[in-house]
Amino acid sequence: MKITDVFKFKNMRFNRIKILRAITLVFLISINLTGCSQQNINPPAPLYPIPTDYQLAWHQMEMNVFVHFTINTFTGKEWGFGDESTMLFNPDQTNVKQWTKVFKDAGFKGVILTCKHHDGFCLWPSKYTEHSIKNSAYKNGKGDIVKEMSVACKEKDLKFGVYVSPWDRNNLDYGKPAYIEYYRNQLKELITNYGPFFEIWFDGANGGDGYYGGSREKRKIDGATYYKWPETIKMVQQLLPKTIFFSDAGPGVRWVGNEAGSAGETNWHTINSDSIYAGKSGIEHLLNTGSADGDKWIPAESDVSIRPGWFYHKEEDSLVKTAQQLFEIYLNTVGRGSTLLLNIPPDRRGLIHENDVQSLIGFRKLLDIEFKFDLATNASIKASTFRGNSKLYAPENVLDNNSETYWASNDNETTAIIEITLKQASIIKYILLQEYIKLGQRVKSFKVETMVNQRWQTLVEGTTIGYKRILKCKPIETNKIKVSIIDAKACPLISNISLY
Repeated sequence: MKITDVFKFKNMRFNRIKILRAITLVFLISINLTGCSQQNINPPAPLYPIPTDYQLAWHQMEMNVFVHFTINTFTGKEWGFGDESTMLFNPDQTNVKQWTKVFKDAGFKGVILTCKHHDGFCLWPSKYTEHSIKNSAYKNGKGDIVKEMSVACKEKDLKFGVYVSPWDRNNLDYGKPAYIEYYRNQLKELITNYGPFFEIWFDGANGGDGYYGGSREKRKIDGATYYKWPETIKMVQQLLPKTIFFSDAGPGVRWVGNEAGSAGETNWHTINSDSIYAGKSGIEHLLNTGSADGDKWIPAESDVSIRPGWFYHKEEDSLVKTAQQLFEIYLNTVGRGSTLLLNIPPDRRGLIHENDVQSLIGFRKLLDIEFKFDLATNASIKASTFRGNSKLYAPENVLDNNSETYWASNDNETTAIIEITLKQASIIKYILLQEYIKLGQRVKSFKVETMVNQRWQTLVEGTTIGYKRILKCKPIETNKIKVSIIDAKACPLISNISLY
């Protein structure tokens, strides 16, 4: 080989290296630019109102327990008059650890105890009244059900909340300004000695006949003004800034408008609360559906009892709701974006009755069986559009089991289609949808279709989705599901689609 050939060979090799380096540099730059462009896609703007962090945590609890327990348990009444002897309260086998074990095993996340019902009897030794557990036969006046429950809930990692009736048929001053100070003192006493609480429940039953310190008369109050709720809630918020307040008007969560365990098929988490208040008549439908144009995030809570009554009555032992009935209630509450607040009243022994326990065990088994395996796991998915073609908002996000990721369309798009193809044909009974509600509730109408004989057929249709929507359909075998967003208030954001 000539010396000139050697130089030519070296020069060619040098040029190849330069070319390879240039190609690599271009490749790295393109990756970097793609990443930058993905990062520069603006996220959807919030659609106000939006939930607070503690409202979001409340949504995620999904199922909580109501515990109605007081002198009514021993008198057979639902609403005591306030003249009952405190000595009647004597659940001599009380075991709150049995309660919390039953609740935890059934899958509930929180417990709300009726610390004071309309009869005014307090389950804690309140220093502001003699009509309390301190003057009962329970533990010779040394008992404190509120404290026992607070401790037991902590041991089982259950959140603890309280119900404190604004109406008090025992108190002499009810209906007068002095009672408001009394009521606020009791709230502060509970917060100081037993808090924090994840929720405080204010009932809408206000005024009527009662004992009232011996006057035995009927008293009426103006539900809109008497309790001075804004000042009372502000006082509590200063002590417990992360507590959810329940009443017809919120401000944390609202009543669902019935005690049947049924949220509206249309269920907006938003409502205009300025014209409603606890106990106002004629607002049940509004509370059930919420308002698409609501200016406050006040989602619905569905309270229902496992028995016909709210307190234990022996004659209702055979009337406990079955596991299947509880499952249907779950679909009609949690499955419609509401939380379920299921009342499970202790009996006169101070225990959750065996019949109630059996129903709850069966309910838990049904949930575990029906929602055991998400058929959409490892499925393939595509969408008619996704925001800026960015992976941050790609359809795959709805199948990643991560509530913090979501699919989103572009700002000018309020309709879209998401299509899921399963690995193999499977029988589908339930479709579960969730919006990314951190940025507001958006979807106004949608439908779900399935591929049958190479043609799309409508399976179910709906209006709102919100935090969670579970749609039960006639079981059908298919390998393709299509979710169509027909209308939305703004670009839709879907965080989860599951199939069972």
